[in-house]
Amino acid sequence: MDHNEHTAPVFVHQVRRVRKASGNKLTAMLQVRNEQGKYLEQVLDQLSAFADELVIVDDASEDDTPEICRRYPKVVRLVELPRPLFGEEWKLRTLLWQAAMSTEPDWLLSVDADELYEERAVASMRSLIDQDRYDWVAFRFHDFWNGLTHYRDDELWNIHTRPTMTLVRAILGFPCPYPQRDHHVPRLPYSYAALPGLETDLRVKHLGWAGGWEEKIAKYRRYKALDPEGRWGSLAQYESIIDFNPKLTKWEETPG
Repeated sequence: MDHNEHTAPVFVHQVRRVRKASGNKLTAMLQVRNEQGKYLEQVLDQLSAFADELVIVDDASEDDTPEICRRYPKVVRLVELPRPLFGEEWKLRTLLWQAAMSTEPDWLLSVDADELYEERAVASMRSLIDQDRYDWVAFRFHDFWNGLTHYRDDELWNIHTRPTMTLVRAILGFPCPYPQRDHHVPRLPYSYAALPGLETDLRVKHLGWAGGWEEKIAKYRRYKALDPEGRWGSLAQYESIIDFNPKLTKWEETPG
């Protein structure tokens, strides 16, 4: 018997790392579910103004969300799931990544259906991707609360104090696994953090918490039902959703 007969095969991962300093295609990718009457149209209007293409995965919406998405010419791929994957979020994130990569983008911007980039960030987007120095860009997200004038600003709601990576160069063959978690899965693969990147002070408005009290109660109950032991997130933060007197800071617009 040949002594190599039962030797495990060796796979060499081929990574094609191409850094273009100009002419890059920006593809925005987002997952949606039951977004009718919320912020989806505002988000798609903004993305259509500065992104080259949009890729969307609809997580088995029960309203007209897919029809809204189809109205936008820059939506080059719309994947409609027959059953929701929200309870297995890592699968949903992986599917979205694969769908976006199949369009051969140069850069990918991961956006949620309730996020709007400030004008200064939009104006900077092309210069952020048309360069050959770094492979990811991070922005500062602000959780708007009780309307569109103030954001939550306390020890449990302070994501705006640190940049979050949402824009990455699409590198063919680069390993991009998502952690197999049911909830609170990172929007982009952690592996990108090993590459050179840029942390900015450019801001994003997260409007998911800007609604009224009934909407917050519904979200509170959903989080407590999905994650009763705080396995995927913070129980303290879940409880703080129903804080009657949260610390808020007024949003000040920055010229573009």
